Amino acid sequence: MNYMSEAVEQLNVAEVASRARAASRLLAIVPSERRDAALQAAADAIAARQTEILKANQRDCEQALRGVATGHMTGALFERLRITEQSIKQMAAGVRQVAALPDPLGRSLAVTELDEGLTLHKESCPIGVVGIIFEARPEIVPQIAALALKSGNSVILKGGTEAVQSNQALFSIWRQALQQFPEIPAEVINLLYTRDDVSEMLSLADDIDLIIPRGSREFVSHVAEHSSIPVLGHGEGLCHVYVDRAADLPKALSIAFDSKVQYPAACNAMETLLVHEEVAARLLPDLIARFRAAGVEVRGCPRTLKLAEAQVLIAASEEDWATEYSDLIISIRIVASVNEAIAHIDHYGSGHTEAIVTEDRDTAAHFLQRVDAAGVYLNVSTRFADGFRYGFGAELGISTSKLHARGPVGLEGLTTYKYKLIGDGQTVASYVEGERSFTHRRKS
Repeated sequence: MNYMSEAVEQLNVAEVASRARAASRLLAIVPSERRDAALQAAADAIAARQTEILKANQRDCEQALRGVATGHMTGALFERLRITEQSIKQMAAGVRQVAALPDPLGRSLAVTELDEGLTLHKESCPIGVVGIIFEARPEIVPQIAALALKSGNSVILKGGTEAVQSNQALFSIWRQALQQFPEIPAEVINLLYTRDDVSEMLSLADDIDLIIPRGSREFVSHVAEHSSIPVLGHGEGLCHVYVDRAADLPKALSIAFDSKVQYPAACNAMETLLVHEEVAARLLPDLIARFRAAGVEVRGCPRTLKLAEAQVLIAASEEDWATEYSDLIISIRIVASVNEAIAHIDHYGSGHTEAIVTEDRDTAAHFLQRVDAAGVYLNVSTRFADGFRYGFGAELGISTSKLHARGPVGLEGLTTYKYKLIGDGQTVASYVEGERSFTHRRKS
């Protein structure tokens, strides 16, 4: 099936956003058990229609391979585009995991007695309408749709042209699954197609509450500069692993290798390895050999080049320390202390995820406290920075912002709160004139 020719009502972006706003208001009052049932139905549909998804993705991949051959697409981006039977199983499992999570809506966050018979309730509620702009990675469609539905939000998706068939297939499957639930409007999930759509979407502050861009630093900066809507996102994932003088070296080798090689295209993959000078000679020759055997291009500081012995490395430039490769490339730098490693991270890091490998508790505590990032890890791979692995079911992305949401953005990042004040005829005048006084007693 060519999903692009499927009979779907074509609306301009303003109409899409307006309908999404109306749908979000209805979805916000749909009971949790019905939202969860809809998620289970969507997961079942994804699993049952695996062949359709794979065929749509195959068409995208065939087109993308021509882009790889001509240099218009990187191998890393192509890997993000590919869907396999295993990844479809993971999509369905992720949706089911979101369904199994506690309802994020209507949670009592605080209760304060302002006065006898006058109670202030702080309660979680949906944000409203969220726009997501992303490239490749079609599995984002069910991930985000699941989180949005569970949290009572409408979502407007804009994927890259390289994944248009895959995105449309997943979008159509999701919408058809929702037809079993008449109380949930179809417009809670929407899909846009062109770059012009993005420009228009960024201007619709009356109907869209939040924009989440997923892409390069330049792309995220462009969206933030041109949007009248709040933007939440990370520009890049320039992650580091620091191997301390007190590191367990077999542990360090395993962690560094996994952080780089397990999935190098991910934003939580390590780009720079920092190694204390006292352990560099014992760790780096074997680690570099293992990297090179896995097809990793190794770039190093002068001291690293010297330790590599007969292995041919590339001299790291200033640009390398500031580069998110998203590929099988790594830069290695030898440092004299944990503080030198932290200074390097301060200067070049993106605030995404940073890791230390050490058995020294004081050094570990110093690093964990001092490093400013959304995720700071001890003796584990940076690849754990992921909403699914955190138990969020899925994620909208990883935020390096310090406002509203930080790190993997799951259900909590898609909710805000409202204050409900419950009284019995009280007026402000009686408090201003001294007839009554506030108690401000916290109840919870």
